[in-house]
Amino acid sequence: MTAPPPPAAAGPRLADRLDGLLFFPVTAYGPDGALDLTAFRAHVRSGIDAGAAAVFACCGTGEFPALGPEEFADCVAAAVEEAAGRVPVIAGTGYGTALAVHFARLAHRAGADGLLALPPYLVVAGQDGLLRHYTALAAATGLPVLVYQRDNAVFAPSTVAALARTPGIIGLKDGLGDLDLLQRIISAVRTEALGEDFLYVNGLPTAELTGPAYRGLGVRLYSSAVFAFAPEIALAFHRALATGDHDTVQRLLDGFYRPLVELRNQGRGYAVSLVKAGVRLRGLDVGEVRPPLSEPAPAHLKQLAALLHHGLELAAAVPGTGA
Repeated sequence: MTAPPPPAAAGPRLADRLDGLLFFPVTAYGPDGALDLTAFRAHVRSGIDAGAAAVFACCGTGEFPALGPEEFADCVAAAVEEAAGRVPVIAGTGYGTALAVHFARLAHRAGADGLLALPPYLVVAGQDGLLRHYTALAAATGLPVLVYQRDNAVFAPSTVAALARTPGIIGLKDGLGDLDLLQRIISAVRTEALGEDFLYVNGLPTAELTGPAYRGLGVRLYSSAVFAFAPEIALAFHRALATGDHDTVQRLLDGFYRPLVELRNQGRGYAVSLVKAGVRLRGLDVGEVRPPLSEPAPAHLKQLAALLHHGLELAAAVPGTGA
C-alpha cells in the first residue's frame, strides 16, 4: 500500500457520527503471541452488533505501543472491513511527530475515518511544542483528529482554543480528570474559537464513574472500556444516564463500577489487562497482554469474574434493557 484511498463520497461529518457508546476493542494475540486477526475481527464484529457507536482501533485499550506498523495497519484494515461503513473507525496514533504522522498515514490507507492522537512519547513538552506536534499531525492526512489529553499532554485553555482553530482537529478526549481545567478549556474554546461544534469526550479509564460529573459540564460522549467485555452493563448504564434514571445509575455505580475501579487500581496496567481478561471470561480467547503489561493476579481474576456476574445481574434487572 503506497497511496491513500480515493476520496470518499460526501457524507456526514465524523463529529456528527459520534453519538453513543465509543467502543475500544482489545487487540487479539494467539498462543504464540502473534496477532490473531480472526479473533480480533470477531471481537470488533460483536461490539458493533451490540450497538457501539464507533470503533476506536489500536488505541490505549488496544495496546497501540505494543504493535508494529504492519500489525497496526492490518488491525485497522480489519476493523474497517468489519464495520463496513455501519459505524466510523478511529485509529490510534502516537510517539514523536514523525512516527505519529507515519501511523496516521497507515491508518488513512487502511480506510480509517479518523484518528485519536495519543500523547507524544516520553518528553514533557511546552505548550508551543505540543501545538506544533498536533498541527503537523492534522496536516499529514485528510483524517479528522481527536487529541487525547493525559499524562505528558496537558493543555492550557488557550492551546486547546488554538487546536480548535486548526483545520482537521475536531475535539479533545480528556483522560486527565481535572474538571476545573476542563471547564476553563470549554469556555476558552467557546469564546476564542467559536467552538460550539468542538467535541469533548470523557476518556478516563472507567469513564462511567465520572459520567454524571462530566455531564454537568455538557460532556456526554465517553469511552467505555466495560463495553469491550460487558456491553449489556455498559448499555444499561448509558441508557440510564441519558434518560435521567438516577436509581439505575446509582445501582450500577455502587454495585459494579466503583468495585471495578477499586479492583483496577490494585495493579499497574489493569486498565488494559483487566479488560482483556474480561473479554476472555465472556468466551472469546484474545490472548494475554504483551509486555511491558502483565496479566492480573489469579485472585484478581476471581474477583473480576464475580463482579462481572453481579454486574450482568444488575443490568438484566433494568426494565427495557433486554439484557
